[in-house]
Amino acid sequence: MSGILDGILVADFSRVLAGPLATMTLADLGATVVKVERPGAGDDTRHWGPPWTATTSSYFESVNRSKQSIALDLSAPDDLAAATRLAERADVLVENFRAGALAAKGLGYEQLAEPNPGLVYCSITGFGSGGGADLPGYDFLVQAVGGLMSITGDPDGEPTKAGVALVDVLTSKDATIGILAALTERTRSGRGQHVEVNLLSSLLGSLVNQAQSYLTTGRSPGRMGNQHPSIAPYETLHCADGVIAVACGNDGQFARLATVLELPDLAGDARFAHNADRVAHRADLVAALETALASAPAADWVTRLTAAGVPAGAVGDIGSAFSLAQRLGLDPRVPVDGAPDQVRNPVTFSRTPVTAYRRPPTLGEHTDELLATLLSDHEIARTS
Repeated sequence: MSGILDGILVADFSRVLAGPLATMTLADLGATVVKVERPGAGDDTRHWGPPWTATTSSYFESVNRSKQSIALDLSAPDDLAAATRLAERADVLVENFRAGALAAKGLGYEQLAEPNPGLVYCSITGFGSGGGADLPGYDFLVQAVGGLMSITGDPDGEPTKAGVALVDVLTSKDATIGILAALTERTRSGRGQHVEVNLLSSLLGSLVNQAQSYLTTGRSPGRMGNQHPSIAPYETLHCADGVIAVACGNDGQFARLATVLELPDLAGDARFAHNADRVAHRADLVAALETALASAPAADWVTRLTAAGVPAGAVGDIGSAFSLAQRLGLDPRVPVDGAPDQVRNPVTFSRTPVTAYRRPPTLGEHTDELLATLLSDHEIARTS
């Protein structure tokens, strides 16, 4: 079965995380993705381990499945000519070089748009192509200067990064959205365009209510640990043997929580009757809830609260999350020949499901066949 993007050729000049994750998403959707890598070294993440797989790092394999790899030295004339030919044939080009670096080699958008007017050219930077063009775009750095660390962690502890390179992942999603929107517009105009995303803007856009809180009040929110600034109880609560997450999003759910905890007067207490009241009196509320929760183990409370329609769950780990998804029929992992299982693409389609999961390529695995094609008049074989 053909994928949604069957017939679309993507020239992937990106490396590390944000760009490769975006191009892997396009590959999942059926596009042919040709990954351009440095001879002898390849993408930096090939060397980011442990853990290691049979051929490379698990980091690299997490964002590079279903691609073809061509090893090209862009400082060598013949290799640069092959890269240029690939870009001139591509529907999409994705790059995260320092601003202006590819243009210096004749691979900038304006240079490629003349021979390839339908090209959708996506540039990913850390801080944009203007005043921040020379700043290094590392996820950890952007989490720090972009405010995410200031709202993550315990109030009395240090600012804390997220447990994954979240800003890179969010920027990847924005890049993919931009690319798909530009491809859709191209069906009307016949023309491509330059799509630009940057880590700082993607982070600010993802801060949603926290960013709007600052814009509304002029005050920067602070760290609240596992508590929510605008909802209560929406946090972790201690039980007899551990903690559970409770997420009451409305007064009805809170009333059911009070019933399960055998605290019938709690929902009628003026301090807790409505969400704004509960937020204002959070300390008293948590004390009352945890006194009741201390009477039984966490697992018992999760079972009782869930049965009553109160959003609650145990605090698990990644392994338990995969187990939960499997029990719920979400099929979170997919087999890939010659490589460890991979995480399933999270989007499902009723008519064109994602089915083409192929192992990540070894460095330069497809160089010879692609060079033979690029240096001839033959079309690059579209894979799906």
